[in-house]
Parts: sequence; C-alpha cells; structure tokens
Amino acid sequence: MTAAIKTVDPAQNEFLASLEAKSRQPSAFYRAMAHRPEVLKNFVPLYAAIVGPGTVERRLKELIYLTCAYANECAFCTAAHVASGRKAGISEEEMRALQTEQDHEFSEPERAVIAYTRELTRDAAAEGSRAALFEHFNDEQVVEITLVAAMANFTNRFNNGLGIMPE
Repeated sequence: MTAAIKTVDPAQNEFLASLEAKSRQPSAFYRAMAHRPEVLKNFVPLYAAIVGPGTVERRLKELIYLTCAYANECAFCTAAHVASGRKAGISEEEMRALQTEQDHEFSEPERAVIAYTRELTRDAAAEGSRAALFEHFNDEQVVEITLVAAMANFTNRFNNGLGIMPE
C-alpha cells in the first residue's frame, strides 16, 4: 500500500470548513492543500478564474482536463472531470476515445485542442501542435486553453504526488 498524506480536519481550518459547506461534500484535495492555508485561499479563486466561464466553452475545458487526467493517470481528477465532463456534454464514447487517443470523431478545433493539451502535458512545450490552435482560436482563447491545461497538470501532479484518491 502506498503512503498518502494525512488531510486537515475542517474543524481546524475555517476556510476549508466553509468550502466544504458550500460544496456539501468533503474534498481530499482541499483537505491536503489546507496544510498551506494561504495557498488554499488563493488557489480557489485562481482555479475558478481559469476553469470557470471565459472565452472557451465549457465542453472544451472539460476535454482539456480529461486529456490531462488520462495522460497523467490522475484518479482524483479523472473521477471529478468524468462527472463534470458528462454535464458539459461529453459522451462515454468520447471519454473512451480520449483515453485511447482515438480522436478522429472530434471536431477539427477539438482535435487541435486535444493534440496541444497532450503535447503540453508530455513535453511542456507543445511546439508541434501550437500553430493548429491559431487556425481555430484567437490569442485570448489560446491563453485560456493553455491555462486550463496548466491547471489540470498542476492538480494532477498535486494529487498523484501526494497519493490523493477520489472520495
């Protein structure tokens, strides 16, 4: 059995308790990050600014998150984003296609985003796939796509590094 970090009890952290009260469920992710309360307080609005409403549609953001989660084998983010991906209109077949890298059924803009996300996740540069993004998206959208991929990779590494598993 792999060791995982002990999580913070919400009774010991008022901000954590308020987060869990709003979501009505415990979060091992937030409970782990609560070891650094100032980081947790700043992470929540940053995450919302990146993955929340913007110039890129919700479905694309979920495709990005799932692409990263599958590539990094992050059980926590996969579980969270399978659920939110369904709400954003991603089918079970599309999720399997992302997992197996069979992207031919996605639209051309979606394929460009998926390829860019995979390359950015694996190589941290994405020089081979970046140009295709600009065929479908403006500068602001490309920045937003990159931010979502970067956030997904951050949370994947945080969860995998600390052994955080889905509830």
